[in-house]
Amino acid sequence: MPKIDILDIKGNVVGNTELSERVFGIEPNEPVVHQVIVVQLANKRQGTKGSKTRSEVRGGGRKPWRQKGTGRARAGSSRSPLWIGGGVIFAPKSRDYSKKVNKKVKNLAMRSVFSAKTADQELRVVDAFDFAAPKTKDMVAALDALNAKNALIVTPEKDATVYLSARNINKVQATTVSELNVYDMLKYDVLVLTKDALAKIEEVYA
Repeated sequence: MPKIDILDIKGNVVGNTELSERVFGIEPNEPVVHQVIVVQLANKRQGTKGSKTRSEVRGGGRKPWRQKGTGRARAGSSRSPLWIGGGVIFAPKSRDYSKKVNKKVKNLAMRSVFSAKTADQELRVVDAFDFAAPKTKDMVAALDALNAKNALIVTPEKDATVYLSARNINKVQATTVSELNVYDMLKYDVLVLTKDALAKIEEVYA
């Protein structure tokens, strides 16, 4: 069963804890992680693009001029894609890009990333971010002490102090256990969990 040190915001070791083997000690399944990321990115797509084909553009029902004798190219409609104001050839249409993934597959992907972060020593557990007030300078100092300048900070619930302290720092994001996802965890180099967030993650994903 893997162990990890618990740090304070100054980077000092204040204890240690055993990590769940099932959550933080499995063999990462890369194909499943890839599958979940593809689904997550597909679900972000709006799919609201759209243009009209020649059959959908208003007007153009009457033949502009007779077929022969005018000296001009033959034309059957003023809404031809070749004309200004005409339709679009192979017009893009709105569509739903969303995909679904089974809960067990998503759970395995999350545990795979947790385990990979642990194996690569990219996981930090903090006792608490006990700032007196929201302050970017304090968060920067804490992340420097934790050697986590490119970090995803995870708290058990929405923490206004942590969120406000981290929101203006480049390459840093604060989130909650319920909002945690595979893409965000891989986007940042280091995963920083509070002690309470760690307990909740083990409860949810064990």
